[in-house]
Amino acid sequence: MKIKLIAAAAIAALGFATSAQAHKAWLQPSQTVFSDKGAWLTVDAAVSNDLFYFNHVPLPLERLRITAPDGSAVQAQNASTGKLRSVFDVELAQEGTYKIAMVNEGMFASYKLGGEAKRWRGKAEDFKAGIPAGATEVSASESLGRVETFATVGSPTTGVFKASGKGIELVPVTHPNDLFAGEKATFQLLVDGKPAAGLKIEVVPGATRYRDQQNEIHLTSGADGKFEVNWPQAGMYWLETASEDAKTTLPDAKQRRLSYVAVFEVLSQ
Repeated sequence: MKIKLIAAAAIAALGFATSAQAHKAWLQPSQTVFSDKGAWLTVDAAVSNDLFYFNHVPLPLERLRITAPDGSAVQAQNASTGKLRSVFDVELAQEGTYKIAMVNEGMFASYKLGGEAKRWRGKAEDFKAGIPAGATEVSASESLGRVETFATVGSPTTGVFKASGKGIELVPVTHPNDLFAGEKATFQLLVDGKPAAGLKIEVVPGATRYRDQQNEIHLTSGADGKFEVNWPQAGMYWLETASEDAKTTLPDAKQRRLSYVAVFEVLSQ
């Protein structure tokens, strides 16, 4: 339950309220493996109860970052945000692996005003102006969350996985666009650029709308930050992990909440 509460706070910092019990943020690519450069990728971005169906709210696109294999930034095309989802296209002009990510950095605060509980979320530089005079019991936390997916043209490359050293990041041992049903994949999780031991990880296959159980896979990262996933079948999978600590970079924040979400496509043998 703790991982869901931390992740829910990070999702809320993206610009809307959500429930720790059910709602999941995700980026779903139309496909993840392409033969020739010049192809187009379409991505849906949403927060929903079911994977991967549009039944809650869209993910806003203001924090979208697309990184090409050579490290350059790519502009999304034909972007649109509706009532239930956002959608955009990406032209894959280079060979290699692309990273498509939503990155949120900000603050989340709770306080009381006139005896009534209030909440605030936004950028760190707006915090002092955002908390009204007379507020009491102010408690602020720093948030850093990522929602990612990946696509590859031709042979997979690893340039986009260079760690920034901030928050939770995923480094592949097995490339995320080289996943097959019945095979194990190994990934490594970093926090602030260092191997993250003991992180609780949840992996859920898509199409949850059409089954009674989530069929989630629960894992824990080892001392070296690594963990293995054995994919039971082909399809899209959602992965989430989260943590919290007191290593804030903002003087007004007493704790830091970190979250990481990725969507992977697993292919048939």
